[in-house]
Amino acid sequence: MKKTVCELFAGVGGFRCGLNSIKSIEDTKKIEKWDTVWFNQWEPAEKKTQYAHDCYVYHFGTSLDNNGEDTTNYNIEEVNKEVIPDFNLLVGGFPCQDYSVASSLSTSKGLDGKKGILWWSIREVLEAKQPPFVLLENVDRLIKSPAKQRGRDFGVMLACFRDEGYTVEWRVINAADYGYQQRRRRTFIFAYKNDTKYAERMMDTAFYDKDISKQRTRIIETILKDGFFAETFPVDYVDEKKLKIEKLPKGLGDLSDNFSFLFENSGVMKNGVIYTIKTTPVYDGKRITLGDIMETGNVDKSYFIPEEKLYYTNPDIKHSDESLERLPKEKRQTWQYLKGAKKLPRKAATGHEYIFSEGAIPMIDVKDKPARTMLTSEGGFSRTTHIVKDKQTGNIRLLTATETERIQGFPTNHTKNCLVNGEVVEMPLRKRRFMMGNALVVNLIEDMEKTLSGIFDRE
Repeated sequence: MKKTVCELFAGVGGFRCGLNSIKSIEDTKKIEKWDTVWFNQWEPAEKKTQYAHDCYVYHFGTSLDNNGEDTTNYNIEEVNKEVIPDFNLLVGGFPCQDYSVASSLSTSKGLDGKKGILWWSIREVLEAKQPPFVLLENVDRLIKSPAKQRGRDFGVMLACFRDEGYTVEWRVINAADYGYQQRRRRTFIFAYKNDTKYAERMMDTAFYDKDISKQRTRIIETILKDGFFAETFPVDYVDEKKLKIEKLPKGLGDLSDNFSFLFENSGVMKNGVIYTIKTTPVYDGKRITLGDIMETGNVDKSYFIPEEKLYYTNPDIKHSDESLERLPKEKRQTWQYLKGAKKLPRKAATGHEYIFSEGAIPMIDVKDKPARTMLTSEGGFSRTTHIVKDKQTGNIRLLTATETERIQGFPTNHTKNCLVNGEVVEMPLRKRRFMMGNALVVNLIEDMEKTLSGIFDRE
């Protein structure tokens, strides 16, 4: 089977880099083993610029649809899915703001949210193009969304795949569990048409003799041993008795109104039946740390944090008690205060007064562990921003743009340049950080490619 790809919600090309083992910006000029026939990247929040799209085009060029038009930077909802060139693998890290770890799960809107509705564009592509294989990425909370009806959104997605004749595997994967440089948990979805050779090989006769015990055993083997994710990312043995089984309602309307289910981090959906179980990663190989990807030479002085912005008192203080009196504003504008524990007086909308408490987090990120999850707010004055001790000077600074790229497994300086109206333009630093906070860990896709390549070679 030809290794042809359509990349939706492409960002700066994380899936493309992973599928083609692109490790340097020079590699983007080489012939790629996976042929991306069309991609789409459009950021509705950007009114004057489309930096992600233009960075993608700088490295890989553009793609035309079957009408000879360039719609790669159109709103995907407005694209005619019928004129997308044919392909065999659909990939995409579809928008996840509504489920993001940056906000409380209790406030997430799920598929009803502004970005969550873009799932329906993926379904339209499935309906129009019927690709044999699909590989998607989203935040780990996807399987728990929305807060008031746990699992409904993921159930809707699985039902869409069911209705188009797909079997689905999923796994919540933390990149650091498999040796990579960031503690980033994401839900990955692998779907395949039921008439592929892969589907026949995976489910063999177990699903034709109606023997429930054989079906359970085969599903467990898929999840733990020989399924797409198990082959790529090994897991420990799990007692088959812990497997949870649930049937999806037939209609999407009924499902949307009434379905609720506690999905585990691994599972399979076959013929509208959900099989899910909690798994534990198994890995004993090399582990990459934050220190491994940090700069060793001179770092521009603009990245270093002024002394007055570091501490409001001294490095040993990790807690402020402001229940009786608020600290002066200048002391609250320091990294020590931001990342430290707090006790603050608050008043609820009902008028009830209470003390809000917040725990401390490490102010300086350690070098001997993988980086914490990087968000789109990276580099801003935020509790989640990484600050490190420079390897050469020992002074405290923010991460450089290239360090954020390496945390995600991108080539160094991948986000430096964009192609805007035929002119090479440098991407602003804050946008480079934003792109990386929005991206996936490319190393994981590179691992999955090895498994995908074997599947395609046998089709």
